[in-house]
Amino acid sequence: MRIGLITADPGHQLLADATALLASRHEVMALDPRGDDNQASPGNPASPGELADVYLLKARTPPALALARSLERRGAPVVNSAAATARCQDRTAMAERALRAGLPFAPTRTVASLAGLAAEPPPRPVVVKSRHSRRHDLVARVDDAAQLRALTADWADEPVVVQDFVPNDGWDHKLWVVAGRVFAALRRSELAAGGRGPNLPLALDALPPGWLDPVLRVGPVFSLDVYGVDLIDSGGGAPLIVDINAFPGIRGQVGAPEALAALALRTAERGGLAASRA
Repeated sequence: MRIGLITADPGHQLLADATALLASRHEVMALDPRGDDNQASPGNPASPGELADVYLLKARTPPALALARSLERRGAPVVNSAAATARCQDRTAMAERALRAGLPFAPTRTVASLAGLAAEPPPRPVVVKSRHSRRHDLVARVDDAAQLRALTADWADEPVVVQDFVPNDGWDHKLWVVAGRVFAALRRSELAAGGRGPNLPLALDALPPGWLDPVLRVGPVFSLDVYGVDLIDSGGGAPLIVDINAFPGIRGQVGAPEALAALALRTAERGGLAASRA
């Protein structure tokens, strides 16, 4: 099998460990979606040539999504698909899809710009996030108009989503899923006093009852095979989903590289069967 990694960082722990498992019997190649002008490079296998049997899309930039779409148009299977990955980049679309499906997702409204939000009546405590998820985007708790005005110094034109702040214990439950296999950790929230902390081990049987069900439902609702879900306890052990990520890092989780390698091979085999039938 030939497995392609769409990523600017093939040395990422999850990808490197999965590659080590695959490389003895299969060819693994990395495709950096960045060209000199930050666009998909003409030399990448998006141009005519032999396709890999499957591609793992561990990137969420516009050039990476463009590369993934071009490979899909040529018939290559991509995990996760470009469309599914893009859905998780738009927090407005994410919230609408999750709430329509009945998932316990934080109610979310969209404002055209942070400056526009600052022009509204003073907010009750809210969480403000960039509408479009990306590295170093805006995620902040805002308790009053003064904090909101301070943020506009750097983010005035930023399209944002707004969620009511839900009092909680300050810990995010980080759950990751690879083809139905779940991994978990606790991490101090970036909104908590002192900011984000390191991941701490969390056994699945330590989760409150009923938390796994909505996490596993996220996969089919968003057409994702590899994804992460951030949850908080909204009171009384009730889970509240505050974010969904396509193909997160899943660092330090025993069994995650094995699950990813197995998923890549299964997807490649299904693609080969489909091609042979065609």
